[in-house]
Amino acid sequence: MRILTSALAGAAFAGLAAAPLPAGAKDTGLIFVSNEKTNNLIILDPKTLKVVKDLKVSRRPRDMHFNAEHTLLYVACGDDDVIDVIDVATLAVVSKIATGASPETFAIDEKRRRIYVSNEEGSSLSVIDIDKGITIHEVPTGAEPEGVYVHEDGKSVYVTSEVSDLVHLVDPDSGAVLQDVVVGTRPRRFAATPDGRELWVTTELSGEVWIIDRAKFTASGKIDFLPPGMRKTDVTPVGIAMTKDGKTAFVTLGHASHIAFVDVASRKTLGYALVGKRSWGITLSKDEKTLYVANGLGDDVTIVDVASRKAITSVPAGRIPWGVVIDE
Repeated sequence: MRILTSALAGAAFAGLAAAPLPAGAKDTGLIFVSNEKTNNLIILDPKTLKVVKDLKVSRRPRDMHFNAEHTLLYVACGDDDVIDVIDVATLAVVSKIATGASPETFAIDEKRRRIYVSNEEGSSLSVIDIDKGITIHEVPTGAEPEGVYVHEDGKSVYVTSEVSDLVHLVDPDSGAVLQDVVVGTRPRRFAATPDGRELWVTTELSGEVWIIDRAKFTASGKIDFLPPGMRKTDVTPVGIAMTKDGKTAFVTLGHASHIAFVDVASRKTLGYALVGKRSWGITLSKDEKTLYVANGLGDDVTIVDVASRKAITSVPAGRIPWGVVIDE
């Protein structure tokens, strides 16, 4: 596989005023929203929440991650089987890295210079050399892999399989699945406690978060959710974020249109905040005061104040927003 170079520019976002472009500043605070159906990233000014740029990318952009310096933003584009690479200073696509079939989420290991990509339709995990843009291993997984998490030492990778209800433990060097653990129905995404002891996994169709003991690689508990006035069948957790101290977790509840605030130590839900339709992607600001939630069927992003556990506002995005990241 090879790196394909491109220089696509975004057009102005229809119906909203465009803010001035940043002049190559570091830690701009810009908010990037990936939209599956409009094949673009909506880039928002953090102060005004106005659109800085509507950046056209490859088809079906989903997961996004910055490199360590925040000079580049990588975007998995599921319908073109590539990761687009965006120059953060110029807000332009500068290259593309080939993946497996329908890349959805991925993780970056900066020390080993690798990207680990779950390929939804390929039922595999791609191990990609970042600098060469080539696939080192294509690791078979259960059907429809999604969540990817790299162990802190880089020697293990965890991957969810939505259809198989499994979390795989993968050796990225040999390209083999070492072990599986069964979790709830349709596992999606991960968060890890900062002490390295637990891996939290959202399980969409069982309406839960499952907790994996990383040392034993066994399920050690689970958490249920039920916001006021919602049916249990509406609760479909997908996105998850956690504070740096590991005390609080935030979980998007999908069709229940809420996010949950969870005390990590007690595994108890502290409360809920009403957001938009089919809340999926979630990102916590660096100062941990604000949450940004992508609402897939609301075509918007809801901004939530962490302290009050209340939504502040919602901002239009493209069609089917998948995720949110912040340059900070």
